[in-house]
Amino acid sequence: MADPKYIDAMKTDHLPEMMLEKGDKLQKAEAKLKVHPFHMESWNVLIKDAQEKHIDVSRKIYERLMETYPTCGRFWKLYIEEELKCKNFERVESLFQRCLLKVLNLDLWKFYLTYVKETKRGLPNFREKMMKAYEFALDKVGIDVASGNIWSDYVNFIKDGEAAGSYAENQKIMAIRRVYQRAVMMPLSNVEQLWRDYSTFEQNVNEIIAKKLLEERSRDYQNARRVAKDYEATTRGLTRGAPAVPPQNSAEERQQIEMWKKYVAWEKNNPMRSDDNSLIKKRVMYAYEQALLTWGHHPDIWYEAALFLERSANLVHEKGDTQAAQHWRDEVASLYEKATTGLLKNNLLLHFAFADYEESRMKTKECHEIYRDLVATVADPTLVFVQYMKFARRAEGISAARAVFKRAREDKKSTYHVYVAGALMEYYTSKSKDIALKIFELGLKKFPKNTSYILKYLNHLSHQNDDNTTRVLFERVLTSLDKDNSWPIWHEFLSFESNVGDLASLMKVEKRRSTAFETECKMKETSLLVDRYKYLDLYPCTAQELRAMDYQVEQDLSANRNLLTTAQTNINNREQPAKGSGGVARPDVSHMVPYAPLPSSSIRASQIYGYPVPAAASDLLTHMPPPHCFHGPFVAIDKLVKIIAEKCPQSFDLMLERMAASENMDVDQYMSSSDRGDRAKKRHLDEEAEEGPTRAVAPPAFDLYRMRQQRRHDTATI
Repeated sequence: MADPKYIDAMKTDHLPEMMLEKGDKLQKAEAKLKVHPFHMESWNVLIKDAQEKHIDVSRKIYERLMETYPTCGRFWKLYIEEELKCKNFERVESLFQRCLLKVLNLDLWKFYLTYVKETKRGLPNFREKMMKAYEFALDKVGIDVASGNIWSDYVNFIKDGEAAGSYAENQKIMAIRRVYQRAVMMPLSNVEQLWRDYSTFEQNVNEIIAKKLLEERSRDYQNARRVAKDYEATTRGLTRGAPAVPPQNSAEERQQIEMWKKYVAWEKNNPMRSDDNSLIKKRVMYAYEQALLTWGHHPDIWYEAALFLERSANLVHEKGDTQAAQHWRDEVASLYEKATTGLLKNNLLLHFAFADYEESRMKTKECHEIYRDLVATVADPTLVFVQYMKFARRAEGISAARAVFKRAREDKKSTYHVYVAGALMEYYTSKSKDIALKIFELGLKKFPKNTSYILKYLNHLSHQNDDNTTRVLFERVLTSLDKDNSWPIWHEFLSFESNVGDLASLMKVEKRRSTAFETECKMKETSLLVDRYKYLDLYPCTAQELRAMDYQVEQDLSANRNLLTTAQTNINNREQPAKGSGGVARPDVSHMVPYAPLPSSSIRASQIYGYPVPAAASDLLTHMPPPHCFHGPFVAIDKLVKIIAEKCPQSFDLMLERMAASENMDVDQYMSSSDRGDRAKKRHLDEEAEEGPTRAVAPPAFDLYRMRQQRRHDTATI
């Protein structure tokens, strides 16, 4: 027998190797997360390692996890469980305070109730605290269809309480009745069981008043049961509880988002048929909150939720409930703040929408704070400065806008766009041409080589009807720009001369451009001529002629597209993802001609099959290519059957016996009837051949399926 010490030594010999392998996995996971912070497999490696360590060591990992996935109830529950194992009750309650109101995850809330029940049991006011916890949970997640267990547990908890005296007993009965009556009105998954329990409860309390109470609640219960069934059909296939990640633009993601929006639209249609606006608003917002737990990185869902809440507030305000309207408007601001300080803290769209909303409420101070925080946090504050200037002009006048423009000029991260926005703001608002030109000149000093800025300056100047100044600017920038960046300026120069100059000046500019781009313009005289005569998206040649001369048609990116066109483009992009974006490259089918069969190629179904074809199949055959389009490979059925009979005689004989038995014949009768069917078909085809030419191909001599059809036809005739 081996020495136990030797066995232990053998076991520990592999520990360094295992630890090294584990360390490599952790390093690879950390390296992967630096590049892809939301890589779930790498996080699973870190979570598994953290669970094997003490919470004091792994707490940083959990904090990083919650910073990455702040809306994932499963990860919050995992973090709290680890703290609870070490009985860190203060940390547990602190974590509950951080996540409960922001993460309406049903499992997380059930875990919270379990924690209160197990840790507060020894307190003198335990029952009071527990009932408050139940009410708190039901107020937040009690409308969830899957929250039926919480309602049942609440009722059972009240029932288990002791009641000393008739007054206390009556209070207990009233409390149970109130919970039951609230529960059976909710579309819950176990609403039928709750109704049965409620009926039993009322019967046990007082059979006389039970019938009346049940009749009063029966209609609400039937409505709740109907909605629960509709809910199940509407939400079938929804993904819940998954960690929120940035948009992946996958087909599955798009499908899930569409399903969630379908569910939200269903809630907006008021399936409960309630007249209570607060209930409708609560149910719709709960649907949005559930969607945002998984799809919180999608700004459109946040904005749609805020827009619905704002419209609901306006609706109740029109009905005269100003207090509720004010409360709901504050909720809109809270929703925007939750989005812009959480998952989408770097999303400009929601920040701008938040600022506009606060501006509509005349809260100028809050708007300034939003824009200033954005300027300080984003990598490129250009667009923020542009929108900030527009807000300042609207709210406080041109002087405030100029102060913002001054800050934008001094910011080294801002681009030429702030100069264009500032100049046009002066031109349109203060009606000052001189100030606008000074700003453009100031920007030209800072961005002398930026073609896009120069084109904006030229475009503005050409609308001032000052031709000489515009030509001077063209000459200035063309002498300062290098060859690679000057082509768009030459193109704009030609367009300008075409509009305001004479033919001699136009041809002079063309000659100068050809000289500057001698190599590129060589053998391209016709293409340059097209440039002279084209206007916007109108060309002096057809598209085929332009392609023949290898002329590159410019895409009009400034075309104003309506929402319908954009939506259709999005649909096409979904069906045909662009190459390089993770999708499959698709061929250009814009020049393909759809198949249109010739009239002479249509063949009657009876000519091919020898028996009537259903109407649907016959219609399908008329749209299919004719038989002559098929050029092989062909299978000689007779030879194939002969080979099977020679190589597998037993199997072939067994097949014939089974087929003959299915027709209540012996083998000889079956074969003779098959020959008779073949001769009849041949005669039928010969007759049709005499009537006129046909493209039909003669059927194989040993087609078992057609034999059976012919025998059935012969039997029916006899």
